[in-house]
Amino acid sequence: MSVPLAYLIVVLIWSTTPLAIKWSGEGAGFLFGVTARMLIGVVLVMTMIKIMRLAIPWDRSARRIYLFSGLGIFSAMLSVYWAAQFIPSGWISVLYGLTPIATGIMARLWLNEQGLTLSRLISMLIALSGLAIIFLQGAGLGAHALLGVSGVLISVLSHSASSVWIKREGRKMHGLIVAGGGLLVSLPLFLLTYFLSGELIPQQITVRSMASIIYLGVIGSGLGFALYYYVLHHVEATKVALITLITPVSALLIGSMLNGERIDAKIGFGTALIMIGLAGFLLSKPIMQKLRHYLTETP
Repeated sequence: MSVPLAYLIVVLIWSTTPLAIKWSGEGAGFLFGVTARMLIGVVLVMTMIKIMRLAIPWDRSARRIYLFSGLGIFSAMLSVYWAAQFIPSGWISVLYGLTPIATGIMARLWLNEQGLTLSRLISMLIALSGLAIIFLQGAGLGAHALLGVSGVLISVLSHSASSVWIKREGRKMHGLIVAGGGLLVSLPLFLLTYFLSGELIPQQITVRSMASIIYLGVIGSGLGFALYYYVLHHVEATKVALITLITPVSALLIGSMLNGERIDAKIGFGTALIMIGLAGFLLSKPIMQKLRHYLTETP
């Protein structure tokens, strides 16, 4: 597959995932939706590992990585699926755009990475001001919307913390191996949560809900993950990071067109601030490096 086509497919998958999450819980309930997705994801990812003949290590360091990955998958997915009941799907993607910033802050605290320059701090403040606007808008729409925004933020923090702790382990492993190990850890937690919740397997599931679950399990967790690492291998990291700038806007538009979700001026303004802040956070270092190179090379 050509790299540009793979890049485009990743953008489309990430843009449609929030709406699919929302639809997957219709009728069947969010717990059934996320648990069924994880079950499909485990089967698919482990099959891909076998086809690619990748060896799965089980030493202590590897087990710690699987644990961090699995706990991150469980807490992040459970939170975002729960939150999807209360807010428009487009909001999920917008709030998830804060992930690189949250990861950067945690990396500075836990990995002692030197990345929070003045320009990045200013970018963070811009993004956080956009978050504040969306948070206040959610509060104005009622307690449920506020809960939804809070749930997505918990998901973002869980995902970021998991990523940083995996990196802190200091071991390079194939992405599919990390995902497979994490899914094997998280699946029993999802099954246990579903059992303890007292929910029964739904007798009737809407076609849209079932199609969304299958889409998320096969395309979102399988194909999307494989293509992301394929793109990451062939494209500069800064260009891959631009996906997080594209998908919030496209997800808002898709939610509006396919689910009738209204985009008011305040949400649009808050989204714009988050995207501007995220762009500054992601691109400030490459831009400054190119500027220094230009100044030093110019006679």
